[in-house]
Amino acid sequence: MATSTSQQRYSYRGRDRSGRVLNGEITAANSAEARNLLRRQGVLTTKLKRHRQSIFTSRAKSIKASDIAILTRQLATMMRAGIPLVQSFDVVADGLDNPSLARVVRQLRDDVSAGSSFTQALQKHPKLFDPLYCNLIAAGESSGSLETMLSRVATYREKTEQLKAKIKKALAYPVFVVLVAVVVTSILLIKVVPVFAETFASFGAELPPFTRMVMSLSEWLQQSWWGVALFSAFFVWVFNTARRRSAHAAYILDQLILKLPIVGPILEKAIVARFSRTLATTFAAGVPLVEALESVAEAAGNLHYRNHILLIREDVTTGIALHRAVRSRQIFPSLLEQMTAIGEESGALDEMLEKTAEHFEQSVDNSVDSLTALLEPMIMAVLGIVVGGLLFAMYLPIFQLGSIV
Repeated sequence: MATSTSQQRYSYRGRDRSGRVLNGEITAANSAEARNLLRRQGVLTTKLKRHRQSIFTSRAKSIKASDIAILTRQLATMMRAGIPLVQSFDVVADGLDNPSLARVVRQLRDDVSAGSSFTQALQKHPKLFDPLYCNLIAAGESSGSLETMLSRVATYREKTEQLKAKIKKALAYPVFVVLVAVVVTSILLIKVVPVFAETFASFGAELPPFTRMVMSLSEWLQQSWWGVALFSAFFVWVFNTARRRSAHAAYILDQLILKLPIVGPILEKAIVARFSRTLATTFAAGVPLVEALESVAEAAGNLHYRNHILLIREDVTTGIALHRAVRSRQIFPSLLEQMTAIGEESGALDEMLEKTAEHFEQSVDNSVDSLTALLEPMIMAVLGIVVGGLLFAMYLPIFQLGSIV
């Protein structure tokens, strides 16, 4: 199947079956496919010209997961207003600020206009629309409730992106401050300390032990900073490569991440919220529970939890109730197991899971706010100790100048 990276834009002129002159644009892999698509739409092409991209054209803007969430919400709104799907594509594409996303939307429009189902059109862009997204849309098309399903998918993607944003907020601030601390400390050791060292050399007296230690560290960093930089880059490369290519290494890393102090519990709550939200959405869409659990496992975002969810799926396949299967894994909080049991008994499993997701999403939000408030004074204290310690080491001989001279 063609992907969005191999598509080209063509301007065309032609006539429809009534003889009316039509002008427009279409996306296709080549001119033959473009003419074929137009013929399926009832357009007899008289002129077709490919858009040529200038070498000076700026790099295409990337499409983020948040862009897909916004696109889904816009399509749901258009269809709720009674606008047909193909026309909704045109309205949405014209209002998008991201040219790359607008191009994808027009490709979807062309495919649907040519007779493909919405799901088939989405499956041509697997990097943008994952199997879970496509399966939910397929369920909406087969049940004749595409408008409702688009709204559910939009809500699901919006909640998922909000949860990701909260996790990034919890991690970004301390990481940024640590990087700033490393840069500032390195500059002091490489640029500032040597100036003091030259001054102290003229004293001809023994320096305090703390000052000598800092000066030795400065000399080592001046000689080996490039080695430190290369080792850091190599470590990051090995870490990313191992995570991508080795399932065992990725599994161990995911386990270690969950054991981190403070951050680990927040990530666990986020995974439970994602589990509940995804299962609620798929189950409400009419997807069988066994298939829904498979989609939930892939959306877990952590291999440790993914493997346990697949084991839950196997238990459910053998006839075990979902809440009992969840309890047997002993990695999910008791609240999830209780809400699942209530949902199964009352026949409102999707509603109970939705409430569970909301609870843990709110818990993540509160934990992130508390973490940020706690980390700010701690990080400032660490920065003060590190930078202040370096400055104290350099000024200590000056304080003792009387005894040194």
